Amino acid sequence: MYKIFTANNKTEKILSEYIFQRKDIKNKLDLLKLNPRKYNGAHPLHGRLKGKWACWFGSNIRAIYSINDKEEIIIIEAVGTHKIY
Repeated sequence: MYKIFTANNKTEKILSEYIFQRKDIKNKLDLLKLNPRKYNGAHPLHGRLKGKWACWFGSNIRAIYSINDKEEIIIIEAVGTHKIY
């Protein structure tokens, strides 16, 4: 199972606020830990964000993250609406 970290304090704060507002996001994070490439509509990004992944935490909540398979770590780099792209 992967471990989830945030890239910085700002991302940590935003993610915590979303988790407080919507309890289902915690369940979606748990699914992401099981397989960061399969659940929550996970998909690879292209262009300037090539090498990163994105998924949905809700109808308008997205996350951009990196995956380190060797250490089984997911680093959430941004959380928010499509404006985070």
